[in-house]
Amino acid sequence: MTIILEIKNLSIEYKIIKDSANTVVKAVKDVSLQLNHGEIYALAGESGCGKSTLAKSIVKLVKPTSGDILFEGKSILLHDKIEKKAYPQNVQLVFQNPYSSLNPKMKIGELLLEPLDINTTLSKKEKIKVVLDVLNDVGLQESCLDLYPHQFSGGQRQRIAIARALVLNPKLLIADEPVSALDASIQAQIINLLKELRQKRNLTILFISHDMNVIRYLADRVGIMCYGNLIEENFTHTLFKYPKEDYTKKLLDAVPNLKIM
Repeated sequence: MTIILEIKNLSIEYKIIKDSANTVVKAVKDVSLQLNHGEIYALAGESGCGKSTLAKSIVKLVKPTSGDILFEGKSILLHDKIEKKAYPQNVQLVFQNPYSSLNPKMKIGELLLEPLDINTTLSKKEKIKVVLDVLNDVGLQESCLDLYPHQFSGGQRQRIAIARALVLNPKLLIADEPVSALDASIQAQIINLLKELRQKRNLTILFISHDMNVIRYLADRVGIMCYGNLIEENFTHTLFKYPKEDYTKKLLDAVPNLKIM
């Protein structure tokens, strides 16, 4: 398999002021992992374990303290190794909360056209075609383009957020807890949508979640994070059946009625 993303010995530290003294918090500690082209890789762990911080570093929202991130073999942290504009087009992030990730003052059409206006030289007609194709892929109608985010349900907003991430036709989609703010029935719809999009758009997906039921259904491989460390990694079926680390066993034991969706 072709490696699309490689994280090498990545560490991320935050400096905070506590009791008038500087304190260093190590959010990610010497993490290394690889994503293969076309797979869905899940990062799992409790809240605060560092998985979202790791995801934000991949899209350059957080600067690593040390280590490196390679996309298609090129470092994203060294400006001379990768084009500044090409990388954001190829790697997109879907945030956890669709209620806050969409600008409430912009119509859906404006939200979806904006990335194309900034990053491409397509004609107006070509941009509209891209938007309509993406809307169709996420299960939304053209009529939604003239509406505002508040006029949609939570599940529809997350579909819009996914559509916005897809308009630039990225190779890697990072989904950071994309269903945790949704009702259970809507969660299943969004998870199935991600599976369909993986096939339809030849996507690689980094899926971040604490929901082991969802991960078992969706992911090809799983990495378990604990206190900033990647402590275990395996194919999904193997990890669920034969967990090695005590923390992983406790994480699985804590899930009531663990089942496939």
